[in-house]
Amino acid sequence: MSATDTPTTVVLDIDGTLVDTNYQHAIAWHRALRDHGYAVQLWEIHRHIGMGGDQIVAALVGEEGEEKDGDSIREAEGEAYAELIGEVQAMHGATELLRELTEDGFKAILASSAKAEEVDHYLDLLDARDLVEGWTTSADVERTKPEPDLVNAALEKVGCDGPAVMVGDSTWDVKAAEAAGIPTLAVLTGGFSEEELREAGAAHVCESIGKLRKDRAALARLATPVAAKSARTNF
Repeated sequence: MSATDTPTTVVLDIDGTLVDTNYQHAIAWHRALRDHGYAVQLWEIHRHIGMGGDQIVAALVGEEGEEKDGDSIREAEGEAYAELIGEVQAMHGATELLRELTEDGFKAILASSAKAEEVDHYLDLLDARDLVEGWTTSADVERTKPEPDLVNAALEKVGCDGPAVMVGDSTWDVKAAEAAGIPTLAVLTGGFSEEELREAGAAHVCESIGKLRKDRAALARLATPVAAKSARTNF
């Protein structure tokens, strides 16, 4: 892009997109739910990974389970995940993509609803602190994906005044971005199929972050202007 162009903002999900965490999270939720007497199979939990912690308990065990045990289950999941986070690795090419986006003139911001200490771990893993405009954590929003609040918070934090696009791995990323008024380029690294991602509304699907590195121009092609804050869902 030329120096006179308004930079395209790229909102990047972290879990399952830049770092390989989805299966560790599924195991952590499985252990937390099991320890509270809920028999939810791993495959079903995985279908909900990408949904925020404030949403996933009710989605898996119902509103009654959320009211009775939601906070305790979330605390147990955090403890279980803390035992697994050391196994997490960056997706191949993730750090290089962030560096290349900066060199290409994009404004990259990381959108995560993870706890601050988890996001710090990922930032170190990706060596990303000097490669992005900023990042979000669970402290930035009350409602997480598939609600649009997290995407809106990221756009506000980066001061987006031009076109924007989301990069994510789950149907929940796609739905949150759509609700915030921006398209999603989805990757397959979270375990969701291309068909599922397209049915959720993904504008384009790429196999991995490594493959996206070779087609970064697609981000600018897909990006659409962001509506004024007053026209978007308040967060």
